[in-house]
Amino acid sequence: MTYLRKVTTLNYNPQRCTGCGRCVEVCPRNVFEMRDKKAVITDKDRCLECGACALNCDFSAISVNASAGCAAAVIRGMLTGTEPVCGCGDNSGKVACC
Repeated sequence: MTYLRKVTTLNYNPQRCTGCGRCVEVCPRNVFEMRDKKAVITDKDRCLECGACALNCDFSAISVNASAGCAAAVIRGMLTGTEPVCGCGDNSGKVACC
């Protein structure tokens, strides 16, 4: 499912990629896949900006502003008429990411 087109803050530097595949393993939306022993982005617009890929990349090949995203939470909030909550903020009850 594509959420919002051309708004993600996901950046990927293939020159820094070592082909470890961690981004493929941790991405909940299958934004990455392995090709020729390197990660490639399959569809950048699928990115929820959760930050899992960047947090698990030991080679700084991936960056994403996790506080800017959570498109699924935004859409869920619009559909239900509630505040968007995606679980990536602190536990203070304040929405920190959307």
